[in-house]
Amino acid sequence: MATIVKTVGEHLIELLERHDVDTVFGIPGVHTIELYRGLANSSIKHITPRHEQGAGFMADGYARVSGKPGVAFVITGPGLTNTLTAMAQARLDSIPMLVISGVNATKTLGKGLGHLHELPNQQSLAAKVSLWSKTIYEPAELEPTLNKAFDDFATKRPGPIHIEIPMDVMKLPAAKTLTKVPVAAPVGGHLGKLSKAAKLLNSARHPVILVGGGARSARAEILEIAEKLDAPIVQTINARGLFYKHPLSVPASPSLHSVRNLLNQSDCVLAIGTEFGQTDFDMNAEGKFMELGKVIRIDIDPAQLNRRAVALTIVGEAAASVRTLSGLLAAAPQLRGSRDADVCRTAAKAEIGARYRSFLDVVKIIRDTLPDSVIVGDSTQPVYAANLYYDHDRAGGWFNAA
Repeated sequence: MATIVKTVGEHLIELLERHDVDTVFGIPGVHTIELYRGLANSSIKHITPRHEQGAGFMADGYARVSGKPGVAFVITGPGLTNTLTAMAQARLDSIPMLVISGVNATKTLGKGLGHLHELPNQQSLAAKVSLWSKTIYEPAELEPTLNKAFDDFATKRPGPIHIEIPMDVMKLPAAKTLTKVPVAAPVGGHLGKLSKAAKLLNSARHPVILVGGGARSARAEILEIAEKLDAPIVQTINARGLFYKHPLSVPASPSLHSVRNLLNQSDCVLAIGTEFGQTDFDMNAEGKFMELGKVIRIDIDPAQLNRRAVALTIVGEAAASVRTLSGLLAAAPQLRGSRDADVCRTAAKAEIGARYRSFLDVVKIIRDTLPDSVIVGDSTQPVYAANLYYDHDRAGGWFNAA
């Protein structure tokens, strides 16, 4: 019996399966037909939107809910450009998204000969909003490129990655090695810096923990150190739901004066997985940012840590870093953390005003009627109210374009 040789496009589907991809979003087209030949014989579920922008946002939503990278298949030219908005949102919210597109035949690229869906440089366009973008010119490049994408999703600040395959390369026989490189484990912070952080926190009388979307995987670890330190836990929009109803939880925006007061009155703030973006920390563009001289930052992205001057920066994945930090902390006497958190919650709720509190009641009714649900917010007054002050009952279950 003759051996069936699969194309690059078909082989790509095999590789996605080996990286535990179970769902992709896309619209079939002549530019991606080889991918769909592979899908026909795979275990991967395909969901077809009405528009490629929908494919991108579906991949974004899938990643937020599942914790796995969302994958979108799009055609050349308008297929990719339609997806750019969703890619940009994933970049800003640190959502792992893999966009795989076709592109015109290799010999036509950059020639300006008027081929269907031609762009001056499609790869460069995608690179403007993605973490990185690569064109596959040879079958042997596919496997290491895909392995690198999934390694980066696991070990670095996530976001969109773009891989494009020319139509002629998509049809070539695959360089089928199936030697998947094991995904690297997330790296914790430097022990010396974590020891310094522990010393600062152990000596603090009024510590506060500030949690962003980059800490969604570290709920148990953060709760452990919060209870050791008796420290209130302030959560940005992307971290809501992590500490539902916990007495140390402050599910309120740092743009509120009451929350800023809590942070400014603290003698040590531990900030985990937050970029200090304006929509969380200065929503009304008042220019009154919190004091940063007493802040310890833990973030997986070194570039992010270099953007603001703080007392101490630690590069590392949230859960691994906080787990090590917890072992270095001394159990503090019960100070006033729960009381301070309660005072701040009460003040924050009062600060948003009666009108926003009525909108918040609507969101709470939805939450209580449909417990453990994912609530997706758009630009509406109830969502704005809840972004300022709202405690969701599911980790990762409240999300919108912060």
